[in-house]
Amino acid sequence: MPGQLDERVAVVTGAASGIGRAVALAYAKAGARVVVSDISDSGGRETVSQIAAAGGTAVFVRADTSSPQDNEQLVAKTIEHFGALHVACNNAGIGGDAHPVGEMPPEEWNRVLSINLSGVFYGMRYQIPEMLRAGGGAIVNMASILGQVATPDHAPYVAAKHGVVGLTRAAAIEYAKKNLRVNAVGPAYIDTPLLADLSDEVRGALVGLHPIGRLGRDSEVAELVLWLSTDKASFVTGSYYPVDGGYLAQ
Repeated sequence: MPGQLDERVAVVTGAASGIGRAVALAYAKAGARVVVSDISDSGGRETVSQIAAAGGTAVFVRADTSSPQDNEQLVAKTIEHFGALHVACNNAGIGGDAHPVGEMPPEEWNRVLSINLSGVFYGMRYQIPEMLRAGGGAIVNMASILGQVATPDHAPYVAAKHGVVGLTRAAAIEYAKKNLRVNAVGPAYIDTPLLADLSDEVRGALVGLHPIGRLGRDSEVAELVLWLSTDKASFVTGSYYPVDGGYLAQ
């Protein structure tokens, strides 16, 4: 049976582990040729190895999403390797250090915004022209539940993720008539390597925030991203989809 993304080329940023890796694996399983991108060479190449072991096609391109030049080169190398670009998941992000707004170091504010918000803009800035040349495509930007609500001591992250939702909607309406869809996904707390060092007490507290009674799995986020990236979601653009175990329903 043909895959949902056969003959398509996809880029995934932050794909060396966690949600990004799960998205890259899901895209490859659906038939896409995948460009795996991250600042971690070893993690990125491991993702490529996992895709190859499962019978898929992927290459690794190192890129720092906070750099406009790296984003431009990422797209250029995608075209060099595979000849087109049809799908992108702008997933790369960091949590940042915890400080209240009145004590937040300006350099920390700028660091988080440069990766989590500007990085999504830079990605789309160079992805969109190539998608239009290919006749259209789909972009999924990784926001967060904190793109809708807030949590103390993480103002840069909250502001960036709110910004990702707004940026997604702006791009969606700009390109809706050009066969280019742009959507955002908002995960709650997902059981990824980012949470590996948490104490049992902190992990238990995070679990308690979700009515479903557990943390999410990266594969569950990837399934939603995959759907939004395929023709099954052909009438969906400018939307924000939480995948949060009921977090935002409280």
